[in-house]
Amino acid sequence: MSSQAADLARCLARDAEAVCRRYLSNGRRRGRYWVVGDVANTPGRSLFVRLTGPDSGKGAAGKWTDAATGQHGDLLDLIALKLGLERLRDVLDEARSFLSLPPPQPTANRCAPQPSAPIRSPASARRLFAMAQPISGTIAETYLRKRGITALHDAPALRFHPRCYYRPDADAPTEIWPALVAAVTDLGGNITGAHRTWLDPMGAGKAPIDTPRRAMGHLLGHGVRFGVVTDVMVAGEGIETVLSVRSVLPNLPMVAALSANHLAALLLPAMLRRLYVVRDNDPAGDLAAATLTDRAQAAGIEALTLSPTLGDFNEDLRRLGVDHLRTALRVQLAPQDVPRFLRSTDEAGTGR
Repeated sequence: MSSQAADLARCLARDAEAVCRRYLSNGRRRGRYWVVGDVANTPGRSLFVRLTGPDSGKGAAGKWTDAATGQHGDLLDLIALKLGLERLRDVLDEARSFLSLPPPQPTANRCAPQPSAPIRSPASARRLFAMAQPISGTIAETYLRKRGITALHDAPALRFHPRCYYRPDADAPTEIWPALVAAVTDLGGNITGAHRTWLDPMGAGKAPIDTPRRAMGHLLGHGVRFGVVTDVMVAGEGIETVLSVRSVLPNLPMVAALSANHLAALLLPAMLRRLYVVRDNDPAGDLAAATLTDRAQAAGIEALTLSPTLGDFNEDLRRLGVDHLRTALRVQLAPQDVPRFLRSTDEAGTGR
């Protein structure tokens, strides 16, 4: 591939979702991928385009594969096949038009100016989290308390950003909303991503937008962590679900993997001896819990499931109350963990 083509392919990959929305408009985003039927934009689920990842190498953004035909390539290849372009020059011209780049100059063969950190990358996630502030006294704290969550001590992974950018899609103007920002970290505590929950400015709940929750950076195997793991840990899907369990188990280290697929793939600390898997009451939650349980047991870790009465533990907390949650969890814990971790009624009344 020529240097001009390689540079344009990287530029397209940095906004892979926008490329997909333009040329594969009959598809839809599913996690880190855009899914559609084929390069001709037929509805279906055979062709997968990776939307996030490094600029090159394994897992690079913009790489695609059609499972039915075996076709694969980068976004330049996809544009060429979609539009029936046979000459490389025509493909490069189409890419420049999409990117709003001028014709190439003899000494300018890179897309400029380069951003200080690629959009949706781990570096961009770290920068966003650094710009946010502690949640105490903010709309983010109000939002969580309205969800019944009061155990907000020792939660440095959560911050608040008063003016967080949001784009409904690639063709829409950027909006600004307040947001709860959560740091996604690896086992070493390094920030690999961030999760944003955009909020209503009046504190009424989530912002009135199509996708009020989005993640960025590298998530697979990592999560939003509360407390330092020693020998026992809780793992669940959503932040609010995990924080609900933490309302009555405030000293038990926990991690939110952010989705069922990511929960199933969560990396486990070497010192872990017992894992509590928080199950969401749906088929995806059942599969994720079973997969993580099998992985933990294969590694010699005792794995126990914590199951909600309703759809998830935040629904239990809001609709059935903290006393019900405490009683339900008591019988699901290992006996030795009840006096060690379970919050008493008196402690629960303090909101600490």
